[in-house]
Amino acid sequence: MVHVISREELPGSTARRFEGHDYGANVSFFLSETPPGKDVSLHTHPYEEVFVVREGILTFTVGDDTIEAAGGQIVVVPAGTPHGFVNPDNGRSLHVDIHTSGSMSTE
Repeated sequence: MVHVISREELPGSTARRFEGHDYGANVSFFLSETPPGKDVSLHTHPYEEVFVVREGILTFTVGDDTIEAAGGQIVVVPAGTPHGFVNPDNGRSLHVDIHTSGSMSTE
């Protein structure tokens, strides 16, 4: 079965959540708009997470590393690695946070 879903149908406001298992997909993601100064604290997943930064800047903590990524860059976080991010800029950051699982699991 084919599904066509609008952004507005997904739960959330600044981070719209797509749970793949609800649509027969083996991938999940957030469509995120992170305002200046907003952060996501350190957490882990039992699978890889891929961040596609579409616009703006994000500063990631991945394990012991600090990584700055700007629009057009992709950050791949290995499974089980503590990670988080902050928008250090004065403008918004648009990004897609891809969970390589049909169901999201965060610790």
